[in-house]
Order: sequence, then C-alpha cells, then structure tokens
Amino acid sequence: MSWFERKIKPMLAVKSKPFSSDDYIYEVKWDGTRCLAFADTERRRLRLQNRRLLDITYRYPELKVLDAVDRNAILDGEIVVMKDGKPSFPLLQKREHVDNRVKIEIYSKTIPAVYIVFDVLYCDGWVVDLELMERKKILSEILQNRGRVIMADWIEGDGEELYRKAVEMGLEGIVAKKKDGKYLMGKRSNLWKKIKKGNTLDCVIVGWIEGEGERAETFGSLVLAVYEDGKLRHVGNVGTGFDAEFLTWFSKKLRDIEIKKPLLDIESRNVHWVRPEYVCEVEFLEFTEDGKLRAPVFLRLREDKSPEECKID
Repeated sequence: MSWFERKIKPMLAVKSKPFSSDDYIYEVKWDGTRCLAFADTERRRLRLQNRRLLDITYRYPELKVLDAVDRNAILDGEIVVMKDGKPSFPLLQKREHVDNRVKIEIYSKTIPAVYIVFDVLYCDGWVVDLELMERKKILSEILQNRGRVIMADWIEGDGEELYRKAVEMGLEGIVAKKKDGKYLMGKRSNLWKKIKKGNTLDCVIVGWIEGEGERAETFGSLVLAVYEDGKLRHVGNVGTGFDAEFLTWFSKKLRDIEIKKPLLDIESRNVHWVRPEYVCEVEFLEFTEDGKLRAPVFLRLREDKSPEECKID
C-alpha cells in the first residue's frame, strides 16, 4: 500500500491544566474537524481523511491543498468554519451534515471552511520519528498560506498567558506540545496536552426521549452513554443546546436507527432506543456522585469520532 492510500489515525492529546514551560510550544485549540490531508503533488491527487478514517474530500472542494504544498506530503490539522474571527460550531455542523453535491458546492462558497495545518507526517518520506520542531521547520518550508489552507501559529514559553487570552477571545483553549516529541500515530500521549476552558465529554447517543409542546414532533432529550470495560454506561440525558433545524434533521436520523431492545437499564419513560452509531460532545459542570453529568448542554455531533472512543479520561 502506498503512502497516499494508507489509513492513518492521528495522534491525540491528554487533558491538562494551564501551565508554562520552555520544553513546550503552545497553539490555539481551534476545535474543528480533525483532518489528515494526503497531497500527491506529482499526480495531482488529494485525499482528506477524518478521525474515523472516512474520506471527506468531496465535502470541502474549496480547500485547495495541492496549491498550498510543493512536495508530496501528509498533513495534520483542523477544518474549521470561521465567523467573526472565531470557529463556529453551527456552521461547521451545517457543512458536515450535507452530502448533496449541489448544496456542498453552494456552501463551499457561502460558508467556506479553512484548513489550519499544525503538523506533517510525510514529506517525500516519513518524518514521524523526527522531533516536533524539526517537523515544524519542514512544514514551514513546504506549505504556503493559500487556497484556504494556512499554517497554525504557535508560541514558546508562556502557555498560561496564551490560555488566558484564548479564553478572553471566546476560544475553547490551547494545546501544549513537547518540542522534542515524535508523532505517535493513533496514540493518545502526554507529549500533547489539551487545555480547555470547560468540562466537555464525547458521549454515545443510545436513545431519545419524546418531547412535549413545541418539541412534540422531534425529541425532548438524548440518552447518553460512554464505554467502560467494553460495556455502555449511562451518564445522563441532554435536553438543551439544540436549534430548530438540528432538532428536525436529527429526529429523522434517529428514527432510521431505532431498535426495540433497551441498551441500558434506566428508569425513564418514553425512551426510544437507537443503535449506538452517533457521537455528540456535551459541556457540563461536573460529575455527580453517581457518575452522571450535571447540567449538560449539547455542543455538536462528532462525526469524526467513533462510539468506541467515548470513554471518561
């Protein structure tokens, strides 16, 4: 299998609190869709792959990666949709939920995405065993900021100050990366540390509860779970954070995957169980004593994550 055809899972970060160290660089956490870009400049081929190893090239025709690199390369970065200088969850979801070619073409012009690149795995040969700062140097040499593709900025030293500024700007947080760290494909490592302003958790959607009033035709809340020792564990339900368009669209998706057998033993009426196929990210205050999410708010679907990845750190 050639480098271009390989299915590669990206390196992942662990959670951390703000800190400063001369051994790390610090980047803004853009919180978009993680994407590996396979750019074959010789044969003019491009493949965009998300964390679930799915090909999403067709969804972002405006990302002209081949115009931005001058060597065969595999890049790592985030696809984001910006609004007022900040990543927009709703607009990104709008892009991720569309498969119709005509709508994709329209959205690529009306709500275009940006590919923010922060690492390189391959450059006419594998570079994953090089230190991070060597990979950054290679990236700066082969990547030009054009075609809605840009290289991520970073700072050294004062991570706490960057975190404070990121939060003030309404961004989600920052990522700290060890300067001498290798790129560990498919592994979660403390060489990379994500520092976020709030508590968030990726959960498996295992059911929905019937709504009332204006939500009578959609759903009232989603039943959430995580995997623990290979089994699903209930962590609560989320009933806020949805807009009207999402409620209508996702209700149809849920009805398509309904099953009769309960996936969890919970005391709740009017639960419609579904196959555990969808992952969502929720924000919450804390865990209760019985392991449930306190005051969860729906943020977005995570189409780039598999249900099996939903575990409590």
